[in-house]
Amino acid sequence: MTKKNETVILVSSLAMTLALVGGVYFWVSQTTSVPNILHSGNKTDNQTDIEKPNPSDSSTFAKVSNVPSGLFRYGGSTTWAPIRAEVDSIIKAVYPQFGLIYTAPVTGTPGTDTGIRMLIDNQLVFSQASRSLQAEEYQQAQQKGFTLKEIPVAVDGIAVAVHPNLDIPGLTLAQLRDIYTGKLTNWNQLGSKKNLPIVAYSRSIEDGGTVEFFVKNVLGKEKLTKNIQFTSDTTEALRNISKKSGGIYYASAPEIVGQCGVKPLPVGRKPDKLIPPYQEPFVPLSECPKKRNQVNIQAFQSQENQYPITRQLFVIIKQNAQTEQQAGEAYANLLLTNQGQELITKAGFVRIK
Repeated sequence: MTKKNETVILVSSLAMTLALVGGVYFWVSQTTSVPNILHSGNKTDNQTDIEKPNPSDSSTFAKVSNVPSGLFRYGGSTTWAPIRAEVDSIIKAVYPQFGLIYTAPVTGTPGTDTGIRMLIDNQLVFSQASRSLQAEEYQQAQQKGFTLKEIPVAVDGIAVAVHPNLDIPGLTLAQLRDIYTGKLTNWNQLGSKKNLPIVAYSRSIEDGGTVEFFVKNVLGKEKLTKNIQFTSDTTEALRNISKKSGGIYYASAPEIVGQCGVKPLPVGRKPDKLIPPYQEPFVPLSECPKKRNQVNIQAFQSQENQYPITRQLFVIIKQNAQTEQQAGEAYANLLLTNQGQELITKAGFVRIK
């Protein structure tokens, strides 16, 4: 080999070595500067926006993509309790890394309002609501540096419960409004043969989305009567009604229809068109709990003979391009699968798709 050839080979080898060293240095410097999206608190220039949810055409939970890993606190509407009971354990079985922790407020009672407040205050990753977001809630979130989005996942009917021995066939919306605004005070004004004072129960409007919906859509924004007996939750209210023959209360149909100690009333816009929130024929309460009344889902979704008090249920997500947004969107997408919608129906609600 000539000295000239040796020089060429030496120069080529040196160039290849420098290129290799430089490439390794560049790779190391780039990879060490990229933060982990699951642990970074703030979005950087190197992070991409979380993928926006597409309309869910998936048939099962297992086919939903972009389900994150971690522990995620959520809370909100008590109306959602039957859905949580049906859905959460199955989500955990399919996605054990997607840890969901229902979180109640430290003070006060759980509900749509408190859940949205906790979401805005960064105490929750997403919340469950039984009403739409309000303008001031959007504004409060924007002041914190993010936006809120509501995703409808189910339809619910509001049922009215009374004592099993009350002798009336049902109520019109006008009669229900007059009871809760204090214009009607005795059941004999509504056709009962008994001289029986009406005792109207309700949760506080500050706590529940159901109460806000009821006041806005049934009472026409009139105030609840001063004689209202406020109760902390539906369980307490139904217990009181089962003991007090003049009691009345309203709540989500799945929370009322299958109970053994109260009677759900048919409700309608006209006296001659009262629609039961339960499937007919009515199962006598004496047969409960062996047989329970079932929610009249068909009436809640029918365009004809439609039950008059229905509303949508929402997942409220935080749009901040962080893992919180990914978790909220994943939860909503799971519920919008065919499997999720079937579980929602099983819980007594109407599927939205």
